[in-house]
Amino acid sequence: MEFSWDILANRLRELAFLNKGVEIILSQEETQREEIFKYEGGISEFVKHLNANKTLIHPDVIYIEGEKDGTGIEIAMQYSDAYNENVFTFANNINTKEGGTHLSGYRSALTRVVNAYAKSNKLLKEAKSSMSGEDVREGLTAVISVKIPDPQFEGQTKTKLGNSEVQGLVESIVNEELGTFFEENPKTARGVIEKA
Repeated sequence: MEFSWDILANRLRELAFLNKGVEIILSQEETQREEIFKYEGGISEFVKHLNANKTLIHPDVIYIEGEKDGTGIEIAMQYSDAYNENVFTFANNINTKEGGTHLSGYRSALTRVVNAYAKSNKLLKEAKSSMSGEDVREGLTAVISVKIPDPQFEGQTKTKLGNSEVQGLVESIVNEELGTFFEENPKTARGVIEKA
């Protein structure tokens, strides 16, 4: 049986990012090859890894963590001067490539928090009363990881999270935590809003 080193290494690196502090060793006896994956910073380091060659709007990764109703939620995000949105979502370490309820909860809360901060700090031009979700996500790199007691996956490839309650849980944690982060870090908040 043939194994692809790169495919294995990428998946194990991903798992190490998603489970901070866990050490995963990939080794091959015949070629004396070994790679060790361990990230104390977890998904914050994942975002740094993804943004390694980009010009950043703010140097520090924004990290949000919370737990509600037995569901653990972790989000790391950072903006660059790029135009595309680069968001990766996971449920119980499974890559939910098609997104799902955790992604929609994150997106709506992100748009709401950024607009609320911009309005309360008079950072929007009068003509533009609010920014769209697409505007707010331009240049965003984010990793969303949820740990759920009973995940339900949808879609043909089972890569879309379907738990409806997760949307509200993610929304409320992002509303609270990101709102607080912006209040405490106005320079970063302004950078994000100017980018949008």
